[in-house]
Amino acid sequence: MLYFTLASKAYARNLQYRGAHMVHNLASAMFGFMYACIWIGLGKDHSLGEYGTQGMVNYITFTQACLWITSFITGGLGIPQSVRTGQIALDLMRPVHLFSHAMAREWGQIAYQFVYKSIPIYLLYFFVFSLQVPNQWTAMLYTVLGLLGASYLSICINYLIGVSALWTTESSWLYWANSALINLLAGFFIPLEWLPGPLENLAWMSPYPYLLYVPTTIYLGTGSGSALWGTLLWCVLMTVCCLLATRLLRRKVEVQGG
Repeated sequence: MLYFTLASKAYARNLQYRGAHMVHNLASAMFGFMYACIWIGLGKDHSLGEYGTQGMVNYITFTQACLWITSFITGGLGIPQSVRTGQIALDLMRPVHLFSHAMAREWGQIAYQFVYKSIPIYLLYFFVFSLQVPNQWTAMLYTVLGLLGASYLSICINYLIGVSALWTTESSWLYWANSALINLLAGFFIPLEWLPGPLENLAWMSPYPYLLYVPTTIYLGTGSGSALWGTLLWCVLMTVCCLLATRLLRRKVEVQGG
């Protein structure tokens, strides 16, 4: 009940800014539209592999809609700000684990962005570009599971970025580095199989393909639901890392400005 309350409060807080967030939706939709037009232009002179022109339009628009629940989440889960203000000391004193506390709040944020950002952007693309929909319920189920796993992985990554603020005066560079890696290794804009061999191999040694590429290919029917085993494995590994990081920061806490 506590975690549901935290999530619902985060969801309700965002409702106060729905008007401002519509501007975000317009900007995101415009970027996705431009990316899709680029692939449409390239498709006039190139076959674009097994995807084809329409397939790449489906690919890029679906990833653009999913960014709001798999990538565009609170940087560091708000922990760096808590460190600067000294609030982190109170957070660690609560009878609730810091990781589960921060995660519950972020799930409320993700739920809001799914309803008010991902769905409207996807529906816009659906009618503008005549997007395909999986013709099997299992593909849709696997896509949903893949997106849930991707959101959880993104929460874990940002949690680790956030707790790093306890040992460094500036952790924002980790957030931007993570954003760059998402663009490069998660399959955003370019499918992973089109990357140079060494770079593709490097991508699959990281959790990033499971943030966008795996759910997208399952949705398009070019990927298999068996890839979700990789998502599950990375979720377990990242959970262990988050719990270990929390144990370390409890032993030695350096609060800046508190």
